[in-house]
Amino acid sequence: MPIRCRNGCRVGAVLVIFCLLASSAARSAAETYDIHAVLPLTGNGAFLGKAEQQAMEVAVKVINAHGGIHGRPVRVVFHDDQTNPQVAVQLTNQVIATHPAVILGSTISSLCNAMAPLVQAGPVLYCFSPSIRTKPGGYVFSASIDSHDQQRALLTYFHAKSWNRIGLITTTDASGQDAEKSVTALLQEPEFKGMTLVADEHFAPSDVTVTAQIANIKAGRPQALISWATAAAGATVFRDLKQAGLDLPTAASGSNMTKQQMVDYASFLPSQVFFGVSEWAADGDPRLGAPREVVEQQKLFFAGMDSIGVYPDTGSELGWEPIRTVVAALNKLPAGADAKALHDFMIDWKGYVGADGVFDFKKTPQRGLGIDNAVVVRWDATNKKWHLVSKLRGLPLE
Repeated sequence: MPIRCRNGCRVGAVLVIFCLLASSAARSAAETYDIHAVLPLTGNGAFLGKAEQQAMEVAVKVINAHGGIHGRPVRVVFHDDQTNPQVAVQLTNQVIATHPAVILGSTISSLCNAMAPLVQAGPVLYCFSPSIRTKPGGYVFSASIDSHDQQRALLTYFHAKSWNRIGLITTTDASGQDAEKSVTALLQEPEFKGMTLVADEHFAPSDVTVTAQIANIKAGRPQALISWATAAAGATVFRDLKQAGLDLPTAASGSNMTKQQMVDYASFLPSQVFFGVSEWAADGDPRLGAPREVVEQQKLFFAGMDSIGVYPDTGSELGWEPIRTVVAALNKLPAGADAKALHDFMIDWKGYVGADGVFDFKKTPQRGLGIDNAVVVRWDATNKKWHLVSKLRGLPLE
């Protein structure tokens, strides 16, 4: 029976994925290489944790079809931290007792920050939150581009569009406070001369309305808005903007960059919602001029998710890229490499090619990706997809 790709655009890539997934079954009899992942599979972070789990499961099938880790099929052992820092700590301690080379997760910055002190001497902790602050040379690594680079790319795009009067609204949790500090500092740089923060509002993640904050923002007559709030808190901002009749170009936190949220919020989304993100979202768009190897990795990623009927978003990327990166590193080391060997290799590693771009952990410690890997996309509500609007670093395409 022929395999049909949605929109008729990825038949070749999807055929490859299906063949890879089928062939991976032949390797199941070998002893597995277990990688532990601590993720919020329940609780208010589950919208990301479940998407990451799903993408990791697809990635592992592709990895195993290519030989796993030194011929051993990879198996991910998932642990549910329930979006609770205390549970994340308990689970991390349990996994550390098994002496793994690496632990993947968790997803929210508060969870990663709770886990980080436990791995000062190993194992490698590859956190999925772009908002954590890592120590160069340490055992904690962070996925995707830094949230500060997301914000820099977004401000670069806004500045080029002459949207220079900026309203800012952030949550009072760790990620919101970090975003406020970052945006405020960026606007003091010469690069953003002429940009002004005309309103700086805050709210608790549990607040069900931000009517007063939106009124203050409206009074400042902004030309664009930055809203750094996760999940339901982001929806609260979007909804109250709609009720206030304030339709501004709006930059949102990467945690809101999920297709399901965009579809669910369709009735009250601003007409222009932008995200700063790593190169994966370009999906091989030739206007970006990415190296052929990066384009191939992006096509593989999109085809892999398409094979299970999923359109990639932040959760997909955070599940897909870190495990493929770690497996590639372990395959460059001798079989049985421990946490120190993995750490020592990764801190000096450069040239790994992924869907996010070409990694350089020497240039960007603990992350491998920086502003040179950042693009801006806009949610296309008509076609329900991400639309590339910038070159690298956030400079507009048009």
